[in-house]
Amino acid sequence: MVGGLKKGSRVSADESAAWLRTRMEELGISGLEELHQKTGIDRGSLSRYFRQERTPGVDVIAPLCEALEVSPETLLVALGAIGRRGR
Repeated sequence: MVGGLKKGSRVSADESAAWLRTRMEELGISGLEELHQKTGIDRGSLSRYFRQERTPGVDVIAPLCEALEVSPETLLVALGAIGRRGR
């Protein structure tokens, strides 16, 4: 999903949610409650980030990246916060 985007394009809210579900499955994270426990980020906030209803602050990027084992760029692309750069 995230890797197949055109240069500069952004993911939709549905794509963000699908990416999160897939990434959590890959890591054996059972749900938002477990992600909350790993990050200390409120479940409602996590849900809003991945539905693109709220933009995460700088303070939550590092814990999310650590828990989801991704780079900040990958996370921000997945959240629709930035467009995909050409490679």
